Amino acid sequence: MIKKRTCFNISGRPIGPQYEPYFVAELSSNHQQCIEHARGLIKHAKDGGADAVKIQTYTADTLTLPIRNDQFKIDGPGRIQYLYDLYQLNCIPLSWHEDLADYAKKLNIALFSTPFDETSVDFLEKTIHPPVYKISSSEITHLPLLKKVASTEKPVILSTGLAKPEEIEEAIETLRNHGCKQWMLLKCIFSYATGQLSLNLRAISQLQKRYTCPIGISDHFLSHNMVLGSVALGACLVEKHLILTRQDDAMDSKISLEPEEFRSMVRAAKELYKELGEAVIGPISSENDPYHLKYRRSIYACKRIEKGEVFSMENLKIIRPAFGLAPKHWEQVLGKQAKHNLEKGTPLSADDIAT
Repeated sequence: MIKKRTCFNISGRPIGPQYEPYFVAELSSNHQQCIEHARGLIKHAKDGGADAVKIQTYTADTLTLPIRNDQFKIDGPGRIQYLYDLYQLNCIPLSWHEDLADYAKKLNIALFSTPFDETSVDFLEKTIHPPVYKISSSEITHLPLLKKVASTEKPVILSTGLAKPEEIEEAIETLRNHGCKQWMLLKCIFSYATGQLSLNLRAISQLQKRYTCPIGISDHFLSHNMVLGSVALGACLVEKHLILTRQDDAMDSKISLEPEEFRSMVRAAKELYKELGEAVIGPISSENDPYHLKYRRSIYACKRIEKGEVFSMENLKIIRPAFGLAPKHWEQVLGKQAKHNLEKGTPLSADDIAT
């Protein structure tokens, strides 16, 4: 079990449960092989409240082989039938990377990437110098890739996906042993599902306890509910796919938010985070004032009481507001004598009781 606690930040922005959630807009294949489309997504991400944009760095040749048999066939319907063709169609051209990074810098929004092999890490280090790396849930067991990413000594976001606890621990140990000092885990499901599948959000708390590092959420649902539930449970980073319009014929269109939906999600999550407040039992700070004391009870003189008169149910009453002795002192007060004269409507205090 991993016990060491790590801090985490991206470009100097600290990320953790004590900070407002960090929002990442995933571009994935939603660029539609058009660089202006990709720039538009970055602009909408910035306008929608995202802190960062994430791209993916790979080529068809770094992910698979140009073989077209049943082993390399894609499950499910669609015009693309084989892995090589799918990746060739959906990758972001390497020639775009510097342009997109410069555009993101101009807009003052972070841009980083998910590399899928060691040569992609070398490429990213030589070109866009990302502030952080993301490891896809499909690559968590790709230990040579993890070693390469860790050697950059940059923070790593590790998506868990299908990973079992022992695989998560092996991945963290690999990162730690090869130079990585900051890491966080993302709760997600490997399947890019839009149906009624459970994300098992309660696992967020278990991940926090077991690995003592920041936990985020990678969510593929169009509803905001999963994000809000995750933030309430302590998720400190939210990754969502962004698309200009779901009418686009993109591979991830059905699991991506349109710009206004993304903006609405960010707004709702930030409002929820503010309402989480402190982990304390008791009144909120705004309730610790005399105004709210009017709605509790205390002991008051309900008629004029002369000095030396015995306090009784005839001359005292438990009423609102709560500026006198608390009701818990009622039995102790009855039968005692007044230390001085008290007018009707006077809140009883300890100084009013003769000893």
